[in-house]
This record gives sequence, C-alpha cells and structure tokens, in this order.
Amino acid sequence: MEVFQRRREKLAHFIKGSAMVLTHYPKAWRNHDVDHPFRQDSSIYYLSGYEEAESIFIFRPGHSPESVLFVQPKDEVAEMWEGRRLGPEKAKELYQVDACYPITELEDHLSELLLPVDKVYYEFHKNPEFDKLLLQALEDGRRSRGRTGLGIPPILDAKEMIGEMRLYKDAEEIEVMATAARISAEAHREAMKFVSPGVNERQVCAVLEFVFKMRGADRIGYNPIVATGDNATVLHYNSNNQECKEFDLLLIDSGCEYRYYTADITRTFPVSGTFTSAQKDFYDAVLNAQKAVLEVCKPGTLFKDLHEISKKHLSQSIHDLGLIKESADTILNEELYKKYFPHGTGHWLGLDVHDVGAYLVDGESRPLEENMYFTVEPGLYVPQDDSTAPEQFRGMGVRIEDNILITSDGYKNLTETVPKEVKEIEDLMQQESLLTKI
Repeated sequence: MEVFQRRREKLAHFIKGSAMVLTHYPKAWRNHDVDHPFRQDSSIYYLSGYEEAESIFIFRPGHSPESVLFVQPKDEVAEMWEGRRLGPEKAKELYQVDACYPITELEDHLSELLLPVDKVYYEFHKNPEFDKLLLQALEDGRRSRGRTGLGIPPILDAKEMIGEMRLYKDAEEIEVMATAARISAEAHREAMKFVSPGVNERQVCAVLEFVFKMRGADRIGYNPIVATGDNATVLHYNSNNQECKEFDLLLIDSGCEYRYYTADITRTFPVSGTFTSAQKDFYDAVLNAQKAVLEVCKPGTLFKDLHEISKKHLSQSIHDLGLIKESADTILNEELYKKYFPHGTGHWLGLDVHDVGAYLVDGESRPLEENMYFTVEPGLYVPQDDSTAPEQFRGMGVRIEDNILITSDGYKNLTETVPKEVKEIEDLMQQESLLTKI
C-alpha cells in the first residue's frame, strides 16, 4: 500500500483542491449467463491497488476525506455465485483509504464529494452511465449554492493528467515490467523451438499461454498475433487457426501481463527453421532498421526521430529489394514507403499495452527521458496478391519488436533474450521443445 499512497501524494502536488474521479468499465465482460474474466481499470489500480469489479475511486487532495472508494457491498447470494467480496469496511482497512462506501450509495455521496472542489478530472465515454451521474451531481452542487453566480467546476481530462504520471515508471513498476518481459521472452523462445511445418497457429498460441501461466503471469496482455505466411501482412491478424507451412515465415506478436504490467514482443522466423536467401534479405532489412533506431534510444532523443530513422532505413531497403523502383529519397519524401510500412515505430508501454502518456509537449515531439518505457517495432509487409512486388517477397510480413527502458545515459532492452539475429534464431530452432511431446 505504500507504493499506491506514494503515487497519490505525487498526484496531490498537481491537483490540490481538485478531484480526480476514476470509474470502472461497465459490465461489458458479461455475455448473457457467461462471465468473462474481469480486469480492473488501469488507473484505479495505479492509485489504489483495488482489483474488484464495479468500483469508483475519487481522490480529493486538500479535502477531507481525500481518498474515497466505492465498492460492491457484501451480498451472500451474489458471493455464492460470483465470488467473495471485501465489502466497504474491509476494503477501507486493506487499501488504506480515508472513506469507503457501497457502490449502491454512490448517488447519495457524489454531489457532496464534488461540491467543494476547484476542478474535476474525469474521462468521459468510458462509462456512459456514470457520465450522466457525474454531470447530474455537478449540477446538483451548482443549485445547492443558491444565487451565488457560481457554476459547475471545470472538467478536465483525467487521462492526460494520470498519463503524465504513468509515463515515468517508478522502481516498483520497473521491477514488475522486467518480470513480465522475462516471462514473455521465455514464452517466445519456447514457441520458436516448438514450431515446425504442420503445426497450427492455435497450437503456438497454446504454447505461449502455457508458459505465461506456468511462470506466474496473471493473463495474456492482449490477444496474440500468430500469423503464418500471408497472414502476417494483416497487421492485427487474430484468427490464429491456420497451418504453418514449410516455406512460410511465422510472425508472433505476444506478451503476458504480470501484476497488471504488459510486455509486447514481436519476432518473425522461418517455419522450417532455416531462412531462405530471400527471407534473410527481407528480414535483415527490418532488423537493420531496428538496430539503427536502438542506437539513438537515450535521454534527449525526440520520440518522433525513432520513426524518422525507421522510415529512412526502410525506404532504402524498399528500393534495394525492388519493391518500389523509385529512388530511396523519393520513396521517403513522397511517403511511398507506407505501402509496405504503414504503422508507427513504437508506443508507450506499461499498465496498458498502448499505454497512456502524451507524445507531444506544446505541439512538439516529446524528448525521451529516464524511466520512460516503450516499444521499438519497425516492419515490412508484402501481401501475396501484390503483383508489383518481386515474386520471392510476396506473402512475407516481418516485424521485430522489443521493449525499451530509457536509463540515465542510454537504454535497457528488457526483451533482448529473445533471439533476433538470423543465426541465433536458426540455432534455437534446432533445440527440442519439451512441449512437442504433449
């Protein structure tokens, strides 16, 4: 609890006199009579540690009570069917908040809690039902002031404020993120050893999740992308049900979630265990681009420069591979590279796989700073039906993604234990996987 209290103390410096209101997601995980696993809202967890469903956290630094939780009430029947609940009394004690009420009493307290605050930090549209309750509570507060001429307090986007805090990882976060990266890396290595011609993408998914859970991960960080052959040219492919064929490349984009923090790793390798000459040329184009980006990962580098370097290197490779006949400069300047490299080079990483945090400051690209955590993931994709591309590259999709923590003088790659050099990949794939015997 000291970690969460320390985060609230830090936030208090920025919003003293105001209130941050963080709400749960609606019951979207329910499907008729089937309950899907619930995951707490990332920012509620970040500031309180509380994990049960249907909870709201209000933080009012400078007012009493400062920290307020609304939680599910104790209910013997509901708990028999759905699982134990802490209830307000126990939640207040365990999570060390100043006040804790049943969620059923939300409307009784909300207007009173928001009445004295200068500003309200809130994220609209996440929970439309609560949007209405919040606005009504603020209007009730305005009316209660009588003929003072005072209106409702300004409402600012909580996501922007909490995102600024979550962008800089503290020591506890870095330790947890390193564990998520280590488990995810082990799963990727095991998947490489497992794959051979004839296995199904869904079996590879099973290997990944097996290792995640056996090594202590709580859940998958996001739906895995396990894409063989032309499937890898679909950026968010998620069918994961096709047979891996001998002369295909296999792209795996997958990471586990450990104590709410997600890793995000992508590797691409030959199903046969050995790169063909064309596969190696295509793969090395992406690998060299990633290496060039990693060289500048240090404090002071602008985030946009990571993508600028990727674009430049891949534009040259697109020309060299004969994918586009124009010069590398033309490919870059006229953005022709987007045909084969349509996405960005990276994103913030943390409690969410695409974590919160602004990429621009005062309209300019943000410089990297110590304890920022993000991905570096250039890629090239040539669909099978691209008749303008050289035949040997059609149906190839390659992405290489690592998780990077900025240090005081450079960076640390938390996912570097997953091979990405051609020979290292081929050597690992020659090792026997214990899972092939299942």
